[in-house]
Amino acid sequence: MKKVTIMTDSNSGITQAEGRELGITVIPMPFYINDKLYYEDISLTQDEFYTKLSSGASISTSCPSPADVMDAWDRALREYDQVVYIPMSSGLSSSCNTARVLAEDFDGKVAVVDNQRISVTQRYSVLQAMKMAADGAEAHEIKEFLEATKADSSIYIMVDTLEYLKKGGRLTPAAAAVGTLLRLKPVLQIQGQKLDAFHNARSVKVAKKIMIEAVKADAVHRFGGTDNCIFHMSYTHNLKEFEKFQQEALKEIGGHSILDFHADPLSLSVACHIGPGALAITCAKR
Repeated sequence: MKKVTIMTDSNSGITQAEGRELGITVIPMPFYINDKLYYEDISLTQDEFYTKLSSGASISTSCPSPADVMDAWDRALREYDQVVYIPMSSGLSSSCNTARVLAEDFDGKVAVVDNQRISVTQRYSVLQAMKMAADGAEAHEIKEFLEATKADSSIYIMVDTLEYLKKGGRLTPAAAAVGTLLRLKPVLQIQGQKLDAFHNARSVKVAKKIMIEAVKADAVHRFGGTDNCIFHMSYTHNLKEFEKFQQEALKEIGGHSILDFHADPLSLSVACHIGPGALAITCAKR
């Protein structure tokens, strides 16, 4: 039986400490803040990131360098026969396609998964891959399964401020000004490769209701019912509001046997584009 190890990047929300606990490698995403290079969860913490973001610092995301990725694979292959690498969706970053090209030099020992996931749904893919590897699946089998089931998830995110969507060019200044004036709380959707608008709510309360109803509908109509799904929830820099959202979702969707309340914050690559105060709920087929 082949010894298979799983790797991902920090877009999954898996921290370096959690990666060590799980026995996987988490490649940190690089950020440039006022032209200085930082690495998520290594030289840049969540609190430091939001402090810099709120101060108006110039922040841009980048991709892991090819050298860093290949070095991580080389180290892993000294101990394992195969590597399954699960980066963020190719529709949201070029890092996945770059990794696929790099893997061509590893004689089939590295399988790069492009199942169009990010954040908590990407994390769930990592956990699925780990279970398959423990059960004896080889890298190509894990890759095939994760890519065949790539459409079996959805993410809904409420954005508390329009400022960062405007900065990122996803919203025109005029639309942002009108939205701010009307106190809109946009709900965004990630299904597959793109981050799209889903609904404009007039309050946080309404936005939360819209998101809960949306994941319930996906569970019932796309994934065979709530009992056949795992629900994850997350947030950006607003734990208190998130805890209230958890309780509301529990009441509306079912109970502790259904919801997975893994309460880690959204990865900084996501937070960079939506800012603090966001709430998210996801649904994935078991």
